Order: sequence, then C-alpha cells, then structure tokens
Amino acid sequence: MRDLDLLPKAHLHLHFTGSMRPTTLAAMAAERGVRLPHALTEGPVRAPVDERGWFRFQRLYDAARACVTSEADMRRIVAEAAADDATEGSGRLEIQVDPTSYAPHVGGITPALEIVLDEARAATARTGVEVAVVVASSRVRHPLEARTLARLAAQYAGDGPGEVVGFGLSNDERRGDTADWAPAFAIARRAGLASVPHGGELLGASHVVQVVEHLEPDRIGHGVRSAEDPAVLEWLVDREVALEVCPASNVSLGVFAEDRHVPLRTLTAAGATVALGADDPLLFGSRLTDQYELARRVHGYSDAELADLARGSIRASRATGSTRARLLAGVDAWLAAPEA
Repeated sequence: MRDLDLLPKAHLHLHFTGSMRPTTLAAMAAERGVRLPHALTEGPVRAPVDERGWFRFQRLYDAARACVTSEADMRRIVAEAAADDATEGSGRLEIQVDPTSYAPHVGGITPALEIVLDEARAATARTGVEVAVVVASSRVRHPLEARTLARLAAQYAGDGPGEVVGFGLSNDERRGDTADWAPAFAIARRAGLASVPHGGELLGASHVVQVVEHLEPDRIGHGVRSAEDPAVLEWLVDREVALEVCPASNVSLGVFAEDRHVPLRTLTAAGATVALGADDPLLFGSRLTDQYELARRVHGYSDAELADLARGSIRASRATGSTRARLLAGVDAWLAAPEA
C-alpha cells in the first residue's frame, strides 16, 4: 500500500489550541506551574455526547487553552501545527482560531489575530505548507460578539498565506438559535470569506438544514449526521456543500460507538465532497494521516478512493491557484507510483 504521509492533501478542520503537541502543552504548563487534568496527559479523551460529556470535553479544552498566555506561545502553536502537517503531506492548512480567547494576554483581539496571521506567513515560508486562518465565533457567546469578529476577519480577508480565508461557528451545537448568527455570516460573505460553521455532529440532519438555511455554508464542520437523512444529504450534494469529517473525534465524543459506525461510505457514495480533518489531536490523539488510515483500514477505501478524498479536501479549500494545481498533480503522481 502507498504511504499515506506522502499523499498530498489539504487540512481544513483543525482548531488552534487543539492542534498542540502534548509535549508542548506539558512544557507550557510546567513553565507556569500549572497542574493539568490527568485526562489531558493520559491519552485520547473519551467524552459521551451528552451534556455531561460535552462539559467534560470543554473543561479539558479550556484547561489547555489557559496555558497559552503569550505571543511566543501562540507563535509556537502555529509553527508546530504547520510542521506537523508538512510531515503528513498536507500542502494547505486552514487553522481555526477564536482570537477573543487569547486577546487578554496580547492586548486585544486585533493583536491576537495579527500574531496568528504573521506566524502563518512565516510557517508557510519554512515548511512549504500554505497556512491560512479561519476566524471562529462561539455558540456560547452572544451573537453580537460574532459580528465584531466577522468585521475583524473581513479586514484580513484573502486566500493566500497569513490571510483570513473563512468565518466559522464552533462549540456546542445545542446552544443558541442558529438564525441569530446569520448577520455575522452575512458580513463575512460580503468580504468574500468562506462560510464554514460547525453543524450536524452533536445534532442530526435537521440541524444541518438549519445551518444551511441560515448561514449558507461553503463547508460544514463535521456535517456527518446528514447521512441520517438521504434527502438532506442529496440536498447538500446538489448545493455543493463540502463536509469536514473528523472520524476520530466523532468516536471520542461518543457520536458513534465505534470507528466502523462513522458513515463515511454513505457520504462519499452519495457524491458528497468530504475533507478529512483531525479536529483536536491534542485531545483525541489522532492526527490527519490517521483519518486516512482509518478510512483505509476500517472502511476499506482503496488507494484510488483515498486519492479522491484528498482531491476533495484540496478542491474544498481556498488554496491559491498555484497550490491547488500543485497538490492535485501530486495526488495523481502518488496514485501513479507503485505500491510499497
């Protein structure tokens, strides 16, 4: 079988804090004298997809985020995320960040975003991975704050390295009314940003419909439970809405009991564009190549089918034209090479 680390791909679903290496988090915690929860140091997090399970997951994520308290920390996270992606064949990384989480330590949301963008440009030059940024709002904060973030994101809009490529909405899908975030997404779309909200992971296909109707996504973060309703899935395919599917995190959060239950085959058989992502490797212990390995080992995807998944991720990205062409040509070359 061909080496999946050598398969060119795009990484479209990776959260800023959740991208951290465990060793990096341990070093930051030690520097600050912080004692981390055991669940953050003992291996992949398992949290059932109920209110208590999500609270546990969020508590652990917040504990990790609390260790990020300086510009140097933020730069290190971006630099290492790009370096890790480079080792896994990713040629385009669109990393998601909520700058309000780091603003108190660096002088505000604008400096926080500019630090990430500046390091994204530097990381692109070092690694060859084209790094862009998705600014994400949160469902647990007031929708008016999302409008502020959308206006900030619009000021840095572009498709190249160190630019803001999209606007997202993350956190617990069960919080708030999706329609309340529509004005923020309208601001982002007017600036040419991709609409990339989360949806259809903790909640089912009906939630996917709400997200599409109110937020007009180009991609949906997760969207995996659209497979529960063939009509909804067909609707997404017709609208050419890509799905950022993160199999390992779906199982870790208890959305599906086992890897084999993730309906990856259902999605691709219906013609959906699927971009595999790692989501939060710090918590789930599974990086980008692991998602492709899971598709191969558990779902029986051939190398030709894995190449199609990689092509889907590249085409669903906002990569620059030259990067897109280079990566697609690389996928063809990977598939044409003899098997190991």
